[in-house]
Amino acid sequence: MIAWTIDTAKQSKYIDRLILSSEDQEIISTSRKYSCEVPFIRPTELADDETPGIEPVLHALSALDMEYDYLVLLQPTSPFRSVEDIDCAIEKCIDSAAASCVSVSESAKHPAWMYEIDEAGFLYPFLNSDKTADRRQELSPVHSLNGAVYVVKTTQLMEHKSFVFENSTVAHSMPPDRSMDVDTQFDFLLCDLLADRIKSGLLKFSG
Repeated sequence: MIAWTIDTAKQSKYIDRLILSSEDQEIISTSRKYSCEVPFIRPTELADDETPGIEPVLHALSALDMEYDYLVLLQPTSPFRSVEDIDCAIEKCIDSAAASCVSVSESAKHPAWMYEIDEAGFLYPFLNSDKTADRRQELSPVHSLNGAVYVVKTTQLMEHKSFVFENSTVAHSMPPDRSMDVDTQFDFLLCDLLADRIKSGLLKFSG
């Protein structure tokens, strides 16, 4: 997956420098094989499962020998993002003078139909709303971050330690097929199957 991400990022019209942040020697070796720069080794204390995702990004910025206007985060767990997704997100961020642009996809499950379960096992609505709908078509679309592309002004990132800002973040919407996020072994197996279909020409993703 890291190789797929590197190859896609190298096609971008706008990315000036492509670096990897990792402490894993196998990932580092693979990245260097694909001509991705590894200017530092991520500290082990920033590699725990409990480490907030923003911390390795802030460390990377502080460890670099140059300052940059924008940072683009491309997580390898989104293997099907395209170079068009990357460049479109960068263009939207710059053209709109926004603090950031993040990739999203329309949520398959609407929060109006989500419930929590109390200690007694009873359901109650997740949202406190009087609005109800019998059909999905009656509900306004909602979107969720898909983790594929984050573009942010470095000054804003360093100051607020976030990629999303109220009234200053624009969205780049991606279709479900390119929004797949690998979080589990099942996700990986499914993406591996889809990748084989793509390579063999049996499957083509949305343009």
